[in-house]
Amino acid sequence: MAGEADKSAKAPVELGPRCPHCGEPWLRPTNLPGRYRCVYCLRRFELTSVCPSCGEHSTIVRMSSTAILKCNNCGDSMLQAI
Repeated sequence: MAGEADKSAKAPVELGPRCPHCGEPWLRPTNLPGRYRCVYCLRRFELTSVCPSCGEHSTIVRMSSTAILKCNNCGDSMLQAI
């Protein structure tokens, strides 16, 4: 049992996606589809279909709670500040 307690104590706690501005794990979806707000720095973001870094287009599912926030091509954030 001591081994199980050690494993649970070392497991990192996932608080949510990281804010592209401040880097804190407090990015939360708002009541509008595809919109997010960081509850730490209070900045707002919108999920876009075109990557701002490489220009790659991808299909987004705005209503999904498991929305992919990173570009499949370059791995950068698909969130744009509003």
